[in-house]
Amino acid sequence: MSETLPATTLPASLPHSSGTLAAGEAEAFAALLADARTASLALAAAPTQVKNRALRGLSEGLRANIPEIVAANALDLAAGAENGLNAGLLDRLTLDAARIRSLADAVDEIEQLTDPVGQVVRGSSLPNGVKISQVRVPFGVVGVIYEARPNVTVDIAALALKSGNAAVLRGGSAAENSNRVLVALIQRALVGAGLPGECAQTIDPFGRAGATALMQARGHVDVLIPRGSAGLIQAVVTESTVPVIETGAGVVHIFLDASANEAWAADIVHNAKVQRPSVCNAVETVLVHEQAADRVLPGVLAKLAESGVTIHGDAAVRALYPAAVPATEEDWATEYMSLDLAVAVVADLDAAIRHIRRYSTGHTESIITNDIVNAERFLNEVDSAAVMVNASTRFTDGGEFGFGAEVGISTQKLHARGPMGLPELTSTKWIVRGTGQIRS
Repeated sequence: MSETLPATTLPASLPHSSGTLAAGEAEAFAALLADARTASLALAAAPTQVKNRALRGLSEGLRANIPEIVAANALDLAAGAENGLNAGLLDRLTLDAARIRSLADAVDEIEQLTDPVGQVVRGSSLPNGVKISQVRVPFGVVGVIYEARPNVTVDIAALALKSGNAAVLRGGSAAENSNRVLVALIQRALVGAGLPGECAQTIDPFGRAGATALMQARGHVDVLIPRGSAGLIQAVVTESTVPVIETGAGVVHIFLDASANEAWAADIVHNAKVQRPSVCNAVETVLVHEQAADRVLPGVLAKLAESGVTIHGDAAVRALYPAAVPATEEDWATEYMSLDLAVAVVADLDAAIRHIRRYSTGHTESIITNDIVNAERFLNEVDSAAVMVNASTRFTDGGEFGFGAEVGISTQKLHARGPMGLPELTSTKWIVRGTGQIRS
């Protein structure tokens, strides 16, 4: 029987604008976290083959239950449309058969990855014969707060499982039906492999007050990861007493330099905006060197127009492309998550870098250029988690980077930065082995 967490840690009434946990709910919530801690101890000691067996069971379960998942997701989509979710959020919320199969494929990829637990980061022998080594260990209990992204439920659970962490998930009301089915499949796979089902749990039934309680569960949750809108991320960073790995909104830039290849520019910008506009690595602002504007912009904008993209342009852009709507100051700082794009003409590379420094969220930026000096300057002077030359920003992704899936894309600089995979869900500890030595 799980030990109940102390009431001093999770009070019966938690003041918060989004609600409070009643006394009975607080007790149930505390028991859930205690179960997660107990389960994390068993998972941390589990051999790789057992964790892989659970992952294999999960991927098989996803493929075998596509109709059930799609039916649950349809309920969420209908409710989302009724509640006025925008097109970007509805796209993120959608789980069709193809996306479910892709999730299962990602779980298979995670199964094949090297288990990070126990890896030696560095080590040495002291002159007196004492041997020291730094090894990777799980965090323990990882909390994740996200919204309208049921794919995250599977990605996080699979990565947490392989890295030896218990996961406590708050997926939000928008995806509650989808997440209920997915968590049940995850727990079934865990139990089938001989692991505690409590290694993956959802706190969705506790509502927003549960999210608040999760943020205040310092000492019982080891790290908290928010994924979602800038508002959600900022709320978690501001209110949480649990250490947070901050994943950032994606105000992503592409700079078309004076020497930009016209075909590359058109293809890369189109891919970065249109392939999936609702995701955080989609481009939101394109900056164009004034010497390239007449040559490059018409082709870029024409290709975007064919796909229904609305251009928010400055005066120089509107002179070349009268269909553009006037850009406002707000546009430069907006993550549209839709077929909208802000476009500005700038004097040179220095002006582009200044603009990016002012408005970027530190996610991903790319330069299209044939000038190697400018390419290297851009790589060195732009301070974002991922910086690219002549490539689409859509490549900033754990799956594309070979991680199988991702925990999120960290835009902070401590512990992890950029797409986070298995190693980023571990900490380290020092192992010291001696043969009777004492310090002189």
